Amino acid sequence: MPGRAFSIEASAGLIHVAAAVIVNRAGEVLLARRPEHVHQGGLWEFPGGKLEPAEDSRSGLARELEEELGIVPSAARPLIRIPHRYPDKSVLLDVWRVDAWRGELYGREGQTVEWVPVAQLTERAFPAANLPIVTAARLPDRYLITPQPGADQAAFLDELAESLRSGMRLVQLRVKELPYRRLRELATRAAALCHGAGASLLVNGDARLAEESGADGVHLSGARLMACSERPLPAERWVAASCHDGRELEHACRLRLDFVVLSSVKSTASHPRAQTLGWAALRRLTERATLPVYALGGMQPADLPVAWEHGAQGIAAIRSLWTAAL
Repeated sequence: MPGRAFSIEASAGLIHVAAAVIVNRAGEVLLARRPEHVHQGGLWEFPGGKLEPAEDSRSGLARELEEELGIVPSAARPLIRIPHRYPDKSVLLDVWRVDAWRGELYGREGQTVEWVPVAQLTERAFPAANLPIVTAARLPDRYLITPQPGADQAAFLDELAESLRSGMRLVQLRVKELPYRRLRELATRAAALCHGAGASLLVNGDARLAEESGADGVHLSGARLMACSERPLPAERWVAASCHDGRELEHACRLRLDFVVLSSVKSTASHPRAQTLGWAALRRLTERATLPVYALGGMQPADLPVAWEHGAQGIAAIRSLWTAAL
């Protein structure tokens, strides 16, 4: 069962573990199988281990990967931090994404290791604390939110196709004012475009629109999120939400959503004087989350490294990701 949201203070007593989502050039992720005799034995996991006293997570990760796999990471960045309480122990998983390394990789401790395509990660059995990491491994670092389509829907779809050609792999169709029948038609065509490019489409609205259009999931507004008493779609469909404070974030964690966007981190062109969270507040909120978080509000591709360092999966944006493709 996925863990609850934790405060920063509550995480102080957790066992600090560094783990790695190691990705090869084919886009496959390395998994290791836990020995049968240990805690959570027989399940698959992401390589790593407990930090030593006073050891920082980057150094601990490098040590663990050398001891377990015979490699030294040469390209690594923060991915997600997950606090989790089992009945018999509590852990803080400090997870890094590793895209390059030195050395010949193999199971140095005799453990079974296997490269698994990202799309097949959900078919494996993991310890409960690893489940948000599986989600983070499946998600890209950019989440495109579409602008309003306007009257020329054909031109809008052409621009969406260009965004997909530029590399966007996660898209939210956000339409404020359109009769439901026309919205469903637009969503159906947008879903087909996304699927043809190997991308996922979430519709901003309700579960009915996602199901009828063939979209991959739904993105809930803050109001819709707080009105939900349970997750609106099954686990095989994406469910995301917009959050603006800790109360909304904690509710999203309780409902076991897949990811959220937190806004507004910086001022935007449309709301230049609106109150913003800032990077420090984003960090405090991501520390409380048990799911991936995208930073929203004034985001540019150049903000990605800053977002990662503050605990985010990546950035969500309208203008900078949509116009970057044009």
